Amino acid sequence: MNNRTLIEKCAERYDSFYLYDEKGILEALSKLKRCFPDVSFLYSIKCNSNPHVLNCIFGQGLGADAASLGEVLLASEAGLTRNQIYYSAPGKTAKEIEGASTKATLIADSLDEVARIQQVAARTGGVFRVGLRINPDFTFDNSHGLPSKFGIDEEQAVRFLQKYNYENVEINGIHVHLKSQELNPDNLAAYYDKMFGLAKRFYDICGGLEYVNMGSGIGVPYAESDTPLDLPYLGKFVQEHIRKFREICPGTRVIIELGRFAVCKHGVYVTKVLDRKESYGKTFVILKNTMNGFLRPSLAKLVERYTLGLSQTSVEPLFTCANAFQFLPLTEHKEVETVTLVGNLCTAADVIAENVVLPHLECGDCVVITNAGGYAAVLSPMQFSSQDRPVEIFMTQDGELIT
Repeated sequence: MNNRTLIEKCAERYDSFYLYDEKGILEALSKLKRCFPDVSFLYSIKCNSNPHVLNCIFGQGLGADAASLGEVLLASEAGLTRNQIYYSAPGKTAKEIEGASTKATLIADSLDEVARIQQVAARTGGVFRVGLRINPDFTFDNSHGLPSKFGIDEEQAVRFLQKYNYENVEINGIHVHLKSQELNPDNLAAYYDKMFGLAKRFYDICGGLEYVNMGSGIGVPYAESDTPLDLPYLGKFVQEHIRKFREICPGTRVIIELGRFAVCKHGVYVTKVLDRKESYGKTFVILKNTMNGFLRPSLAKLVERYTLGLSQTSVEPLFTCANAFQFLPLTEHKEVETVTLVGNLCTAADVIAENVVLPHLECGDCVVITNAGGYAAVLSPMQFSSQDRPVEIFMTQDGELIT
């Protein structure tokens, strides 16, 4: 998104705000559909639950990946049906299971949860069609599974299904999610290859599957040095595998979750300069609502500080990589200076950029932060210090601004 006039217009009313670009979101979705014509996509609501963003995405025919009963209700209120909403989360209570049972496809995260679903289904007199989240005997990187809080270990699931005797629960699909933010197409292709093999195994055990959910993994470039994922290459690989898969498993839908792909690059966060000061030869520029408005840049600085420049492993969705965000000042000043960008919270941790060279900034100038469309407003502790919250603005493809 690059519309300085529009951003400055919004900044006349707000000291901090998110701006989401519908046109960019729609273009990202269109590219995915072209590259993966036989794949059903789900949008992960937890990335960005702004209602206008949801309406935009669901209006393109996508389903919902819901991580809570609240997200199930958001998707339902947006017009999605039970067969379009997939509720996958660990630790679902009986109350949550019952509340979601008529509005979503339940994905059981443990064997105990299957038993809870059976109890709820028997009490309500229904038969629930349920998917299993599998923790497979492989990872992205090797052929051996790892312990996880998510899903049922593959061999546990196999033994369970071989002796299956629940009357009110019908297993109709499987779901796997192992990694987010993968930019290497060969790594994703290898993962999908393993997933098709896993689906064939459970297809035989279950006597058929309605769907296999491959989970997320399609990454977006954050740092300027990142190479974007080669979607045409990956799409061609997946399409060929789907063709072969359907010869053996006809009728099984292949699902991929978007993660943040459609939204991340199509949202910016804008914050205004409140003050500036010199302290022992260092220049601080104080901004409105940084750590409490857009948390992830501050977390990136904390990770950098505590790892002392060593190799940093991503911890999604809190930390992706170093240099994941660009800071773009809106100012007419040409001269540059070295500054540290900090927020207005009463904590020394409220730092988003340290010793960066930027054009001279004065009070009232704006700084635009990129990659703010996903895992941004939803992750930030806006209640901290009881500050004014940043607003969220949705720009339609016709240029209309909706706050």
